[in-house]
Amino acid sequence: MRSSSVLFLAASLLCACSSTDESVPSSADGGTGASADAGESDNSPDASVAGSACGTPLTLSRVDIMHDGRSRGALVHLPADYDGSPRPLVVNFHGRDTTASQERLISKMDSSADAAGYIVVYPEGISNSFNAGFCCGEAQSQNVDDVGFTQALLDELESVLCIDSDQIFATGLSNGGYLVQRIACETPERFAGFSSVAGLMAITSCTPSEHRPFLLFHGTGDQIVPYATSGFSLGAVDTMNGWAARNGCDATATNVYSQGDASCARYDNCPAGKQVELCTIADGGHTWPGGLPVPFLGKTSTDINANDHMWSFWH
Repeated sequence: MRSSSVLFLAASLLCACSSTDESVPSSADGGTGASADAGESDNSPDASVAGSACGTPLTLSRVDIMHDGRSRGALVHLPADYDGSPRPLVVNFHGRDTTASQERLISKMDSSADAAGYIVVYPEGISNSFNAGFCCGEAQSQNVDDVGFTQALLDELESVLCIDSDQIFATGLSNGGYLVQRIACETPERFAGFSSVAGLMAITSCTPSEHRPFLLFHGTGDQIVPYATSGFSLGAVDTMNGWAARNGCDATATNVYSQGDASCARYDNCPAGKQVELCTIADGGHTWPGGLPVPFLGKTSTDINANDHMWSFWH
């Protein structure tokens, strides 16, 4: 599924970027849930005592919880105009061998959140990985309950921030995108929509109790997670054909976006609130469209902004 050396080089590059990027709070080092930073003070309100924050413009840069015997954490970005009124929430999961702080750099979602007025949370994986089924890393080999962790994290966030519970969304890159696929299959109830970037289906059975909009971005030149179906997972088209069938859409799709290397096809006649769409990046790499270009991982499209497009898709 991946080249360890390529991802190690990319992660090293991003570590260098994060050390100088002013958009990343100094308190957020992007460590995993198993690291010691979960217990360190970052001058943020104590999540366990802050209580409901509706009506109160709290300043919060991370939350930490105990789940399944492990200390787990997540970085938090509040929009610049956060005033304690109900806000949408986007949960953004990092890829394998990268961190929460690197995911915020790669996706550039903080600035998009400021423009649209939503909260972004970047969960931290176990040893820089999430258990998305038969992917990936130590989280998978240890059978970490990352689906349950996500639910517990939402509980904590709703207790300390004023969140519009009807507008909670999930997205993620690579291993994080695989986890989004799993969450959409197993516990979609608290989410209003999903989007995956270069992350496909890594479970053998998907029978969601409720159906939600699903959007996928994937590059045809991705050397880490191939666009076509492989022995490891379904390809991009087969993955989205599956979501179209589950959501009650037709098997055909109509192009709804085309610019440069980016084209998006939305499946026809999806029931209201259950739209399914595949955005293909011609020769695109294992990258976030409109995000930070990462050498060694292939081309990053500038012809579509994944953040803006997924926000529009969900609404």
